[in-house]
Amino acid sequence: MKTKTYTKGNTTVVWDADKCIHSENCFRGLPEVFDPKVRPWINMDGATEEAIRNQVAKCPSGALSIKDAETSNTNNMSDVKIKVNQGGPLLVSGPCTIELSNGDSKTVEKSAALCRCGASQNKPFCDGSHKTVEFDK
Repeated sequence: MKTKTYTKGNTTVVWDADKCIHSENCFRGLPEVFDPKVRPWINMDGATEEAIRNQVAKCPSGALSIKDAETSNTNNMSDVKIKVNQGGPLLVSGPCTIELSNGDSKTVEKSAALCRCGASQNKPFCDGSHKTVEFDK
């Protein structure tokens, strides 16, 4: 899993590339901070910490998350919810562990998008491939 962190004040944005489904919610919602055409693609000086936190909370896959002193790492499996996204992935919300076929496991702390179409090159996670295949329309 490749993750990168970006910090401003008391806010650290964690980006987990393996979870990203390229929904573009981050870029469309706060382009002053999130710009995939520039490196580094996250500019923490582009907005207030509050605006960044609010936008990160809208990430459907959990690829973007916030880490700070207020963030709890407590896993309560009863809080897990799974939503079937029409024409897209399963959206898992809440902390859980995904056991992979090779015996490895991935911990989901906030949310993740799981492939339903079978075309993802990043299984079990969605990579947005459902947009290019005829799936569940």
